[in-house]
Amino acid sequence: MDENKNNKIKSLKDLPHEILDSIITTGVIGEEDERSGSFLHLNQSTIYSRINKIFENKVVMMDTKDAIKEISWVKDYLWRLVDKDKDEFTRRVSQDWSGGYFIWIQKNAKVEIPLQSCLLITDKNLEQRVHNIIIAEEGSDAQIITGCLTHPDIDKGDHLGISEIYVKDNAKLRFSMIHHWAKKSMVRPRTGIEVGNNAEFISNYLSLHPVDDVQMYPVAHCNGINSKTVFNTIIYAENHTHIDVGSKVILNGKNSRANIISRNISKNNSNVIARGKLIANTPTCKGHLECMGLLLDGETKMEAIPELQVNVEGAELSHEAAVGKIAENEIYYLMTRGLSEDEAVAVIIRGFMDIGIFGLPKQLNDEIKNIMNRKDFGS
Repeated sequence: MDENKNNKIKSLKDLPHEILDSIITTGVIGEEDERSGSFLHLNQSTIYSRINKIFENKVVMMDTKDAIKEISWVKDYLWRLVDKDKDEFTRRVSQDWSGGYFIWIQKNAKVEIPLQSCLLITDKNLEQRVHNIIIAEEGSDAQIITGCLTHPDIDKGDHLGISEIYVKDNAKLRFSMIHHWAKKSMVRPRTGIEVGNNAEFISNYLSLHPVDDVQMYPVAHCNGINSKTVFNTIIYAENHTHIDVGSKVILNGKNSRANIISRNISKNNSNVIARGKLIANTPTCKGHLECMGLLLDGETKMEAIPELQVNVEGAELSHEAAVGKIAENEIYYLMTRGLSEDEAVAVIIRGFMDIGIFGLPKQLNDEIKNIMNRKDFGS
């Protein structure tokens, strides 16, 4: 199969500079030698998909619709982990969708350099509908960075995205998703994950820019023996943003494990709902849920909703949650060290939103730190 036959650009560097500059904020870079593969879905079509030569026998990356046509069994992976009748948004995608990314990591493949994919909207008032499939075959090890965003010149573009992720026995997959949507966008991802024996799935989600309305609640099924899932989330909501984000892990396998960690900040009439749920269905499973939130002014709201459900004796689940304002004594302490009040608040916020827990590639880690180091960030 020729993964590049439908490309509409020859390289990501062929994109206009303003688009390249904007996708960099989501961890997607034009220097493709620093990525094992790159994928770009623009509005309603895939315009670029390429695997670096040294990884051609380790990864397949292409549009999902093309994969269904060229690989007979791919259709069997659609709508297995996400119910197409779950809600109005899943039904709309099932009825009419433009494509999406299909990423197939081969058996025992070690993909040392991250793969990258980008879902981009450049048409105002467009509703982008995609269906993504990721399959990490037995014994594989890979990292994927996905950037989802709108063009900086448009103020509204909606996104409905279905993602089904399969992490098979003895595989490890790290999946980082960074959102940078327009201020008036509505975003509705729907994600299901299946984790096999001795397999590990790590999800990192970041949203650091204003957006009108985001609602997502990925569900991971730890079905395998010694399977493990980790959800890390960092959200910074401002300027009337509404974000309802959570994650759920169902622990079915013997000795399965789960950790859900979220850090949330809300200001300027924003509303953040941070959810998390662990369900224990085997006596030897363990899980921990941690949700922390900061309110930066009196005109904002936040809810932390942790849930633990133990269905068998012997399971160990725990949680901790806290929402509040920055302690005045912390601000005062930093001010006695020569910082202004605004500088003190910014330092506390950056410490609270510690992205070190993500284990991201250095370049992406540095880019996120650059965003947090803006003069206006947290002010």
